[in-house]
Amino acid sequence: MGPFPVGADLVSLLLAGIIYLVAMTTTNGQTEFVVRVRDVVKEYQMGKLTVRALDGVNLDIYRGEYLSIMGPSGSGKSTLFNMIGGLDKPTSGSVFIDDVDMAQLDPQELAFLRCHRIGYIFQTFNLIPVMTALENVTLPMIFAGVPADEARERGIELLTLVGLGGRLQHKPTELSGGQQQRVAIARALANNPSIVLADEPTGNLDLRTGKEIIELLKRLNAERGVTIISATHDLKMLDISDRIVWIRDGKIERIEKRSELELKVGEVEGEAG
Repeated sequence: MGPFPVGADLVSLLLAGIIYLVAMTTTNGQTEFVVRVRDVVKEYQMGKLTVRALDGVNLDIYRGEYLSIMGPSGSGKSTLFNMIGGLDKPTSGSVFIDDVDMAQLDPQELAFLRCHRIGYIFQTFNLIPVMTALENVTLPMIFAGVPADEARERGIELLTLVGLGGRLQHKPTELSGGQQQRVAIARALANNPSIVLADEPTGNLDLRTGKEIIELLKRLNAERGVTIISATHDLKMLDISDRIVWIRDGKIERIEKRSELELKVGEVEGEAG
């Protein structure tokens, strides 16, 4: 036996290196796609009935853009969100994150990619109630193997970034809904992801707090260059999205740029020729 590790550990190490190199590669100044969805079909079996939640979806998402996925309940919006986040696998088709086909990864490799390349923000915050704000934010870094001192320093930096520098030792029950969502946003940024997935991030917040969270997400998108993909019903998201993907009956109905959307609103209101 040679001096180097063999088996799953070596494969995972090699794959980690490949993911990192692909993520760092530029395309000679051309705009990159951070996510590519190709011919994705997702079916669920409900008794004898087969339900097709996604029906041949194709979508390219640019690196650094703010994309909102919108549609009625049951449209396939959340299913597509879960496919992009590696939380579920398609029945057929492929989802590529930084040119890595997630369907081809084993559970350990998929966990590595999710930990290092994707941040998650949930409607219900999903904070651990017995942990402080700082502990919640540093937890993903610990999973990623970041030294404790470095994780603490970065956690303080992130909580300060989202306006909670004075709430480091507060537990979730001692924070308002808006503050809990800010902790969740800081946690999503813990490992410098290339993508942040926000699932109804304003769904449990009042109108004013929801607007503050939307503005914070857009600021982070602009200042840090992170790609934000939001599944939402909140029409306020239209004001800050670069593009809006409208989905219905498991298919992409249309994709609109914000400027095109504003033009159509103007036409409806009689402001355009």
